Amino acid sequence: MNMKERIAARIAKEFSDGDIINLGIGIPTLIPNFISEDLDVFLHSENGILGVGHTPEEDEEDPNIVNAGKKPVTVNKGASFFDSASSFAMIRGGHIDISVLGALEVNAKAQISNWAVPGKPVLGVGGAMDLIEGSKKVFVTTTHVTKDGKPKIVQENKYPLTSYRSIDMIVTDKAVFHVQDEMLILTEIAPESSLDEVEQLTEAPFQVSESIKKNK
Repeated sequence: MNMKERIAARIAKEFSDGDIINLGIGIPTLIPNFISEDLDVFLHSENGILGVGHTPEEDEEDPNIVNAGKKPVTVNKGASFFDSASSFAMIRGGHIDISVLGALEVNAKAQISNWAVPGKPVLGVGGAMDLIEGSKKVFVTTTHVTKDGKPKIVQENKYPLTSYRSIDMIVTDKAVFHVQDEMLILTEIAPESSLDEVEQLTEAPFQVSESIKKNK
């Protein structure tokens, strides 16, 4: 299992029976392959699918069945298809239990930037703003640092915020942070990492959970 797959597998442990879950592009698209077969959850895509299945093998791909990132997906038995207006009505009406998004940056208040890099033709607004505002919980998956080793969990975002709402949990290749009252709380450290490394690679301040303190 590579680093991105480990992040996806960790997020999948947060789901419960009956959850309606929206998965963003990037690492979140790997999550369907790690959802327990014992769980009965419903994956939503804002282009108009409820009931997204596992990632298709090459011989399973149907160019007419894609997610919001235009990547081929499968659908489970009983899946529904609908127009974008209905899809966004579901989001804005508070009917999505969990959204899992990627992020370029997360600040000390757990507010994310994930839709634009000034001066570069990167990403786009998509549905992220609606998903953060409309979902009951929002989880973020991201690598802990950029390709040149700079922290992604920062004091202040350099890029435009996606929403003023704080997200609920961050899962990186180094650690897991839960968010309480706009404060980051370190709750897990990856086996090959350490508290010292997480502190060195995280610019934003954070508290350390009691369970980690006991195990030091």
